[in-house]
Order: sequence, then C-alpha cells, then structure tokens
Amino acid sequence: MSENAPRPDDFDFTDPDVQDCPYEAYRALRDQAPVYRDPRTGQYVITRFDDLRQVLLDTENFGNGGRRAVDPAALSERQRRMLAVYEEKEGWLPEPTLAARDDPNHRQMRAMFDKAFRPGKIRQLDPFVESTANRLFDAFIDEGRCDWVRQFAVPLPLIVIGHQMGVKEEDIWFIKRATDAWVRRFGQMLSEEEERECIEAEIDAQHYFKKVFDRLREEPDDTLLSDLVNTEIPEWGRTLTDGELQAEMMSDTFVGGSETSTNAIAEGVRMLIERPDLWAQLKSDPDAHLRTFVEEVLRLESPVQVLGRVAINDVEMHGVTIPAGASIGTRYAAANRDERRFERPDEADLERKNPMAHLTFGAGVHYCLGAPLARRELYYSFRTLAERVDELWFAPEKNDFRHHPHMFLRALKELHIEFRPA
Repeated sequence: MSENAPRPDDFDFTDPDVQDCPYEAYRALRDQAPVYRDPRTGQYVITRFDDLRQVLLDTENFGNGGRRAVDPAALSERQRRMLAVYEEKEGWLPEPTLAARDDPNHRQMRAMFDKAFRPGKIRQLDPFVESTANRLFDAFIDEGRCDWVRQFAVPLPLIVIGHQMGVKEEDIWFIKRATDAWVRRFGQMLSEEEERECIEAEIDAQHYFKKVFDRLREEPDDTLLSDLVNTEIPEWGRTLTDGELQAEMMSDTFVGGSETSTNAIAEGVRMLIERPDLWAQLKSDPDAHLRTFVEEVLRLESPVQVLGRVAINDVEMHGVTIPAGASIGTRYAAANRDERRFERPDEADLERKNPMAHLTFGAGVHYCLGAPLARRELYYSFRTLAERVDELWFAPEKNDFRHHPHMFLRALKELHIEFRPA
C-alpha cells in the first residue's frame, strides 16, 4: 500500500461529499479495515463481499433487532419531541416493518407477503410496466430533452407500486411528498425543524391510507393492499393493525417499491451516456444484453448503499470483536465492488458471467421481496430507451451530478439529458 493512500479514518460517512461518491472510501475500508468501527457513529462497518454475505446469512449471530423494546430512558430529548408529534397530529407511531423483524416473527409475517408477491402475480404486471414506460416517454419524446429523474425515473416505479396498492394515479405526487419526507428522515441528516416537517408529511399520508384501509375492510378487491389489509397471519390470530399497515406503506411498499428503482433507473442512464461503447453495445442487441446491463447497474450503483444489523452474540471477524448488541453497517455498495469477488469490479461488463451474483437485494431470509418487480421496472425502462432513442447526451451546463445527502441511499437529484429520437 502506498504511503499516500487514503486511510479509513480520512473519510467521514456523515459528510455529503463522501456520500456523493463513496467508492474510494469503500476501497480503503476493504483493503485496510474490513471490519471498521466508525468513530462517529459507533457502527461496525462491513465492506467485503464474503464477510457481508456471512452477516446476512448467519441469523444465529446477526439480527435486525426490530422487536427490541425501546428503553424510554435511552431516548434523547429531541427523540421524545419527535415522537410527541405523532400524538399531537393524531398519527401512528412507527412500528417495526417486515424488513426490521427477526424470526419467527419475520417468517410468520413474510408468508403473507410471499403470497401477495408470488411470481405469477408479478409477471402479470409486465404489460402495465411496459405501457407506463412508453406513456411517460410520449410526454417528452418530441421535445428531445427531459429531466430523466423527475419525468421518468421517479414516476415509473411510483405509478407501478401505486397500481399494485390500488392508489389513484393522480395521487402519486401526494404519496411522493410523504415518501420523500420518510426517506429524508431515515437519512439522519436533518435539523430538528426539518425532521418535524417530514413527520407531519408522513402523518398526512397516514390519514390518507387510513381511509383506504377502512374501505378495503368493507369492500376487499384484488389489489396487493387489499391482501395486506385482510389476510390473517395464522400464528398471530389476527390481521395487521393500522399501525403495522402504516409502517408497511412507507417502508416496505412505497419507499422500498419505488425509491430504490428510481435511483437505479437514473444511474443506469448516466452510465450509458458516460460509456458510449456501452450504449452502442446495448443498442446493437437489446435481447442479448439488457438483462446483464440491469444487473450491472444494480451492482455498480447499489440504490441502497447500507443498512443496519445488530450483533446477537460476540462475534470475531478479521481479529476484531464485535460485541453483542453492537450496530453493524452492511455496506452493500462496497461489497458489490469487491475485487476479491468480481473481475474489473468498477466496470460495467455486458459479458459478465453470472451477473446476478451481487448483494444489492441482500441474501438469506431477508432477501428483498420486491427484487423481481424492480428488475422488471429497470428492464422495461432501458428497453424503452433503447427502442425510442438513437443517441443521448447530457444537457450542456445543466447537471452537477449531485446526490441527495443521505446515510443509507444514493439518489441523483436530477439528470438533464437530450436525445435524438429513433
């Protein structure tokens, strides 16, 4: 290692500039401190592929901790004030989501989601996803330019998940306001005033969804949301409560089902413009290359950069003891560029063997339920682009390529492109 090579302590993951392009930091951690205790957050950060996969698969030693009782004495004064907003505005306090639960509670709840997300039901969405992609293109194709994020990458997955959940399309931007607020709050980069504003936006959406829950209990239909509202979990002897449903609306469905796809769709187009050879190869034979391109986008630009786990027992990795109860940062985006696992890890390779062997959707019992739908959304986004556009380039002097400040997600703020229609 060069004496001038950056060291792990040189990087502050709470710094928006580091978050904007974290890959140099990830390399330093993989090479020098594969188990790194971040002095700013106290979190043990895992960055190598094999180590991260071990953490995800070993449910005896690593869990989510979503069902742990919250010690009121451990809450800060600010946290107490923020929780009080829910009572003040007649909202529902955040409940543990499916993704935050451990077995057996997680397994019992997931069985209901597995039924709702069964492959046959997801495949039935293909015509809707494809027609939605073309309809969004119709709105800007004649202009030869667009903000790809605002006009395509955001609305496509939001319309699709809204369709699944029985939400009217004219309401998606109201829902987007709430999901943006949830994502910003989750990112832990806000002032107290900003956090309160986000909670109030979330509560507005809770009131909207409560009316939908009540209607579906009286008049069930064939939507995914109707399944979630009315399906009894046998081991619990009941359906989900309003509070549990509210948590699922924000985290596992509208955020999990749209935000991550939005980020990948945006980064994929940026990648194609930066790599004209990649665009030419994709255009030459979409049937041969599209599915691999989707996987390379997911690997290289992991929409979820990091999530948290909790050590159940003391665990030693690379000579570092992770104590029971410690918070663990599972850096998916770092593991997906690990040169110990991938050849030319920083490059998109449309000939890559076994391109699905990344960790973007996790592994084991918590493997992402929405992965099949996300892949379809990316596939039809890039297929429609390849079919309807011959050339594309960045709009001159309109992009700074900055990402929203966030501890966990990486999302382009905007992407202004110009193109020549096919």
